[in-house]
Amino acid sequence: MRIIEPSVTILDELDRQSLPVRIEYCGRVCYKSEHRIDSDSAVPFVRQMAEHGHNSVLEMGVTTFIVSCPNQKDIDAFFFLQPKFLQIDRLEAQKLMITGSVRAFMELAATQNAIAMAIVHHLRQRHPYFFEKLSLTDSPEADRIGISKMTIATIEQLPAAQLAKHRYLAVKFIVNRAVTHELVRHRPCTFLQESQRYCRYSADKFGNEVTFIKPVFFEEGTEEFSIWKQSMEAMEQQYFRLLQTSTPQAARTVLPNSCKTEIIVYANLLEWHHILSLRTSMAAEPSMREVMIPLQHNLQQRFPTVFV
Repeated sequence: MRIIEPSVTILDELDRQSLPVRIEYCGRVCYKSEHRIDSDSAVPFVRQMAEHGHNSVLEMGVTTFIVSCPNQKDIDAFFFLQPKFLQIDRLEAQKLMITGSVRAFMELAATQNAIAMAIVHHLRQRHPYFFEKLSLTDSPEADRIGISKMTIATIEQLPAAQLAKHRYLAVKFIVNRAVTHELVRHRPCTFLQESQRYCRYSADKFGNEVTFIKPVFFEEGTEEFSIWKQSMEAMEQQYFRLLQTSTPQAARTVLPNSCKTEIIVYANLLEWHHILSLRTSMAAEPSMREVMIPLQHNLQQRFPTVFV
């Protein structure tokens, strides 16, 4: 049995990585298979995710485009679609800024809209492995639509209102499962979480033990902490006994909320602002405030125009 403190990490290192590298890193958190990452593993991983329809993993790759379209009818038709999961700003009469995930753009391909197809074809030229399962036809209208990709550095120079909508940020939490039950209620976010269904904690890579998050409610040395610790030790023993004859997905049924889990939460700054306004208040759950208050301070320093 192992007891650790909760933690929160902004995944800055992912920001400037390619789409497949970002997606692979986040996706492997589910199975705790990060040890399989190497210089050639990203593309095969995301190709497999796309082929098997694991679309939630593909939501972890977000990119922003500037779209120039001389035909107002095409722009009007694009807005008429009411595309899901996209952030769209009209910069000029015939210029749009569009931010979305790989999944959102893949689903947009089915519309055959001129602007949508121009973006999809632009993405497919650079990342064909996302679209191998899709039957795409050439769109003559797409040739007259200009597409350019925005960098993270350029996005961070936008005015606060646009920055909040188009700057997405991945944050990794190491917390107990009670906290993640609350986190996943924030619907506009994307989540990838360590899976107790596939993780066998008796394996060497987990140290042959179950890891628990130290509870914020009980001080070490108190009777309450002693009761909690004894309960966790008992649950670990029962879990290992079940693993002798059962699968991890069956044995996990005895694991408590105090189990350590890792979850990556991906959202734009506008949604992070909303989350922090709720989860740092005095009424918020103490274990949630334990990680959200440090995150709030970090984001206030990094993006002072958004997190005032």
